[in-house]
Amino acid sequence: MGNNSNMVMLGLVLSTLLFSLVSSAAGGEGLHRIGLKKFNKLDGHDRLAARLGFTDVESIRSTIKKMILQYYLGAPGDADIVALKNYLDAQYYGEISIGTPPQKFTVIFDTGSSNMWVPSSKCYFSVACYLHNKYKSSESSTYKENGTSAAIQYGTGSISGFFSYDDVKVGVITVKNQEFIEATKEPGVTFVAAKFDGLVGLGFQEIAVGKAVPLWYNMIEQGLVKDPVFSFWLNRNPNDAQGGEIVFGGVDPSHFKGEHTYVPVTKKGYWQFDMGDVLIGSKPTGYCAKGCSAIADSGTSLLAGPTAIITQINQAIGGSGVVSQQCKSVVEHYGQTILNLLLVEANPRKICSQIGLCTFDGSHGVSMGIESVVDRKERELSGGYGDATCSACEMAVVWMQNQLSQNQTQDKIIDYVNQLCEKLPSPMGQSSVDCEKISSMPVVSFTIGGKTFDLSPQDYILKVGEGPQAQCISGFTALDVSPPRGPLWILGDVFMGRYHTVFDYGKSRVGFAHAA
Repeated sequence: MGNNSNMVMLGLVLSTLLFSLVSSAAGGEGLHRIGLKKFNKLDGHDRLAARLGFTDVESIRSTIKKMILQYYLGAPGDADIVALKNYLDAQYYGEISIGTPPQKFTVIFDTGSSNMWVPSSKCYFSVACYLHNKYKSSESSTYKENGTSAAIQYGTGSISGFFSYDDVKVGVITVKNQEFIEATKEPGVTFVAAKFDGLVGLGFQEIAVGKAVPLWYNMIEQGLVKDPVFSFWLNRNPNDAQGGEIVFGGVDPSHFKGEHTYVPVTKKGYWQFDMGDVLIGSKPTGYCAKGCSAIADSGTSLLAGPTAIITQINQAIGGSGVVSQQCKSVVEHYGQTILNLLLVEANPRKICSQIGLCTFDGSHGVSMGIESVVDRKERELSGGYGDATCSACEMAVVWMQNQLSQNQTQDKIIDYVNQLCEKLPSPMGQSSVDCEKISSMPVVSFTIGGKTFDLSPQDYILKVGEGPQAQCISGFTALDVSPPRGPLWILGDVFMGRYHTVFDYGKSRVGFAHAA
C-alpha cells in the first residue's frame, strides 16, 4: 500500500473519539453553544505518521484496540454544550483550557477511560510532546502541586508523568481544583501522529488510575450541571461544517428523534450494559441470543465485536482480510466431525475439547497448552498455532450452528465455513470493501433493551475520497474477550453516529435514540 493508503488508514487507526471546542456563545433554551472549526485536509501530523510506514500505523490501531481491553484482563436547561469537529468520520476533537490564564489543549472526551491528562512542559525526551501543546504549571496562578507519579498503558502506547491540580474550563463551565496527569513521557509513534494533545476520561472512577476523581464527577459535585447526565450527538457527514455536540447537564431535543431506549449499567467502570442478538440482513446470528456485554465508547471510532461474528458480517458485506490457514485446516480435518456432533445435539461449548483441539474450563474451550509454562513457550515459538487452532474450531462451531438453524445442507455448511475462513480479518482487524457495492450490502442490527437498532451500509462503511481513488473500509473490527467478561461488543462512533447516546450517571443507565 502506498502513502495515500497509509494516510487513509491513519484516519481510522486513531480510533479514539476526539473533540474540539473553539469559541463560546450562549444558545437558546439555556444551552451554551460553542462554534466549530473544520479540518478538511491531512495535516503535518498525518503526513508524518504516513511516512513512518504502514507497520507503525497498524501499531497505532492495535494500541487503540488494546485500550479497550486494559481493564478487562432529561431537560436542556442549564446544560453546557461542547461542539465537536469531525475528521474523516474517524476523529472528533476539541479544546479545553487549563489554568489561569487559560492554556488551551485539544483533547479526547472518552467514555472508555476515566483519567485526564495533557503533555507537560517537563516532557523533554518524547517527540510527541514537541508536536503538541504543553501545560506550564509555572504560568498558572491556580496551579496546585501534587507530584504523585502516574502511568497509563495503552497496549503499544503509554504515557507516564505525575498528578497536578488546576482549574479546567470546558465550554463555559470551570471546574475548580481538578486532578490531572502531567505527561512527561509519551514514547513511540502513537501520540506523535495524533491530532489531540491529551484526554478527558468520562468513565467511572472505578477504572481511574490513582483513583483520581474524574472531571465529570467534579462537575456534579461542584454544582456546575443541573442534571447528572451528558449526551453525545455525532454528525457523520464529514463534509458538514458541524461535527456534532456533547451536552453536559442534559440533552438537546434537536439532537434526536423519538424516545430513548434505556438499559441499566451492569458493571461500573466502562458504561457497560447487556445486549441481545446481532442480526445480518434481518437473520439472527444466534451468537448473543443468550446475551452479550456491550459498552458505549466514545473513544473508539469503529464497532468492535467477537471475531466469529465480525467475520460473518465482513463476509456478508464482501470484506476482504487475511486468509487463515489454521481455520481452513480445522474445517478440512474436523469440519464433518464438528457438524456430526452438532447434529446429535452435543454441547457446543465442549465440542472443540471433545475432538482434542481445546481444553474445557467449564465455560468455553481454551488452548490445550494454556496451563503449562513449557507448552506456552513452545506455542510462542511456533507462532501460537495451538491458540489459533482452538479459536478456529470455536468459530467453526458458531458458524455451523448458525447455518444449521437455517436448515442448510451439510455440503453448503462446509462450503460456507470455508468461505468465512477466507474472510477472517487481518491481524489488526480491518477489512476493505468494494465502494461500488455499498448499496447492495445488508443491514446489520443490534438488539438492545428488547429493541432492534439497525445500521445501514452508509452507517458502517467509512468512505474516504471520491471516484476511482475512493477507498472504503468496513466499520466492524474484531475484538475477543473471553467469558465471564465477554463476549463483549464495543459500540463506538459507527453506532453512536446513528444513535444519539445519553449517559445518565444519576440513574446509572445508557440511552439510545435515532440521531437527528
